[in-house]
Amino acid sequence: MEGQNRKNIYAGITVDIVLKKDQRTGKRTRGIVKDILTNSPKHPRGIKVRLVDGQIGRVQEIIK
Repeated sequence: MEGQNRKNIYAGITVDIVLKKDQRTGKRTRGIVKDILTNSPKHPRGIKVRLVDGQIGRVQEIIK
C-alpha cells in the first residue's frame, strides 16, 4: 500500500485518510496534505499526516 511509505507522500498531494474517530468504521476523508507527522520511513497502518484543513489521520490511499 502506497500510504505506508513516507517517500510516496509530500505536501500538496491529495490523499484519503482515516481519522482517529473513524478507525472502527474505516470511513475515509479526502484532503490535501499540509504536514507529514510520522518520522519513520514506513508504518503498517499508514503514514500520519495533517491536512490543509487541520484534520489528522493515517493515509489509506494516494489519489492520482
